[in-house]
Amino acid sequence: MQPIPPLVRRTGVAVEAVARASEVFDAVYAAHYAPLVRLAYVTTGSMPAAEDVVQDVFVEWFRRLDDVESPVPYLRRAVVSRCTSWIRRRILERRHATVETWSALPPDGIGVAVRRALAQLAPRQRSAVFLRYYLDLPVQEIAEALGCPVGTVKSLLHRALPVLQEHLEERSDDH
Repeated sequence: MQPIPPLVRRTGVAVEAVARASEVFDAVYAAHYAPLVRLAYVTTGSMPAAEDVVQDVFVEWFRRLDDVESPVPYLRRAVVSRCTSWIRRRILERRHATVETWSALPPDGIGVAVRRALAQLAPRQRSAVFLRYYLDLPVQEIAEALGCPVGTVKSLLHRALPVLQEHLEERSDDH
């Protein structure tokens, strides 16, 4: 917890408000940090980037704590938005890079097969699939997180599932 500034220390009401805000932040952070990191990882494909994105989003939320009425939808939306920006930067870097370096995933395990299948999807499709089938969110909340209409979420999921099925079936045919 951050030290309380001298002006705030003089007024008991302000101290209580700071303590309540800190409790809210701590509770939301404890409950939602890990799922948000997983969302960011599925979207970016990079654990360090995912952790950085989520940490930055929590810092931003802490600064705006009084302005945000619904923290969890705000955090999801901010994570998706930052991941999209991160992906755009990587695309530009790759476009301008002279040598591309790709790390190969180990060839075994169902988790690897699922990650490879997810990698075939567009970033928004990956986010929608993760939010729906991993976090088990309703379509309305996914739409809020992605900043799009409910119909778009349904379309993203509808188009993503055959791609996943195809790539997972290819994996099972190989073995």
